[in-house]
Amino acid sequence: MRLEIANNNSTKYIRIVESVWVEKDGKKVTRKRTVKNIGPLSRFDDGLPDYEERLKASFREGHPLIPELTPYVPKNQPLTKYSFQIMEGSAECVGHPKLFAHCLIEKILEELEVIQIISSYKGFSRIRFDLLGYFRLMVYGRILNPASKIATVRQNENYFEPVLKDIYEYNIYDTLDFIHAHKKQIFNRLNSVITRKFSRKTDIIYYDVTNFYFEIERPDDDLTDESGVVLEKGLRKMGVSKENRKQPIVQMGLFMDDSGLPVSYEIFPGNTLDHLTVRDSLKRTVDNMDFKRFIFVGDRGMCTYTNLAHILQLGNGYVVSKSVAKSKDSEKQWILDDTGYTVESPDFKYKSRTVTRDITDENGRKRSITEKVVVYWSRRFYERQLYENRSFLEFLEKLIQSPASFRVTGAQAKSVRRFLKKDFLDPESGELIDSAKLKLIIDTDKVEEYKKELGYYQIVSSELHLSEKKIMDIYHGLSQIEDQFRVLKGDLSSRPMFVNTKEHIDAHLAICMIALTVMRIIQMKVASSCEISSNRLWSYGISADRVKDALNSWTLDCFPDGLYRFNNLDNADLKLILDAFHIQIPLKLFKTRELKALISSFSISN
Repeated sequence: MRLEIANNNSTKYIRIVESVWVEKDGKKVTRKRTVKNIGPLSRFDDGLPDYEERLKASFREGHPLIPELTPYVPKNQPLTKYSFQIMEGSAECVGHPKLFAHCLIEKILEELEVIQIISSYKGFSRIRFDLLGYFRLMVYGRILNPASKIATVRQNENYFEPVLKDIYEYNIYDTLDFIHAHKKQIFNRLNSVITRKFSRKTDIIYYDVTNFYFEIERPDDDLTDESGVVLEKGLRKMGVSKENRKQPIVQMGLFMDDSGLPVSYEIFPGNTLDHLTVRDSLKRTVDNMDFKRFIFVGDRGMCTYTNLAHILQLGNGYVVSKSVAKSKDSEKQWILDDTGYTVESPDFKYKSRTVTRDITDENGRKRSITEKVVVYWSRRFYERQLYENRSFLEFLEKLIQSPASFRVTGAQAKSVRRFLKKDFLDPESGELIDSAKLKLIIDTDKVEEYKKELGYYQIVSSELHLSEKKIMDIYHGLSQIEDQFRVLKGDLSSRPMFVNTKEHIDAHLAICMIALTVMRIIQMKVASSCEISSNRLWSYGISADRVKDALNSWTLDCFPDGLYRFNNLDNADLKLILDAFHIQIPLKLFKTRELKALISSFSISN
């Protein structure tokens, strides 16, 4: 069998043909028989030069550019023998493996149409440097070897065929300015492509807030006018760090879909409270996207009824947790009352009710809403809370039992211990009070009430028709967004940040979001190829650190005569990734044109 390019009405078609013997006029003659019609050549053309010649060569060599041709590759072809010489003392005696994994990342970026949209907007600008090259380096580097911006440019030579030809390192900051200026267009296209090609579902949108620290001494000053009125708040501010850092931070609100793919993000000054980010994040991004009705899912830090009113006004719904400790006494009484609970086991029980509330929206208007309140008690959650609060509860118990044994912390002891008395002074009466009488300071009833609340969780939802278990299941998906924060901060090293302007900080996070999207697509492909059964594939298939290690192992060496050898194809995780994308690499040495043919055969969305 052989591959043939046939002309039909000036259109080229690809087909597999073979020669067969037939009888004609009593004699046996050969005729050509079509085995398989593959389709028009134009359907498969990758746009690179000499596609027809490369296609025929790849078929002869046993690794066709078109996967449908694989079953028809001629068998038992003579094996190629390689021979080359390396002179002792030559630089070729030392190997310099080059990264090849960026070729897969590039294909995913092309499939997401990020390359195309950046290229199109560059066409309207006066930019003369290789904008796409610097963008590529930032995304490749963020996934494979995260580093500072200048260090990322210096990774240019680490790849099979350098990304940039002419380098002026500081053009990378010009690229960040461009990304910031076109962030909205980039993410709008990204979302539409993911919906179209990767069957994104947006019926549930998760939202959470994290922050990133900067290794700087002072927070940013606010921009004020002559009278001291704040015109613009500084971005890097002291706030409540999620990592308990005593350094300026920036807040980021992140939206994700039910597959763990980023939808959008917004940044805020580091001292912005979590619940104050919700409406602004919605208004700037998700509210303006072409999504049908969705359910907003957030934690108790987002649960203010002003925020929920905004969500309802636009026809959407919500599933958010609500603090038990901050609930009204009547609500706590209902929660702690055993009546009405469905007891599934000694370790889990739940119940619900429907309530009507009078709330005030962001415009000060009063309105009435009806929501479903679901509460549950879980032994696992109880034990976790007990563990997290153990030292505090032990401290309270000691203070109740023996106030005289109360001591300052070790850090304070050296400086203040010699100045302390065992007696305490009442500042109003001036009376000295024996410390043994201080038991009345601790309200033991409140301590016992606090202990009783451990293990209870409360969720409120606008979705009255959903069952308690469905509401709990939807809410528990929110915990997966924390996994993506860990990937951002750990594997993608999004912090500490080494850029300082608002524009560059925003663009840096945009690069991180695009890199995270690429990472999630790889994980989802692996999960799908492994036939993992789950409604959510966020953390299945292969972890981000394993993806990173596997991709970094996908390298090749250059031998004399322009021959290349792949390394580590027997790496188990790399094999998982290659199989997920149906990438077959024959056991042979490759020439440059064959490598390019291999790259063009990578398929992503299917």
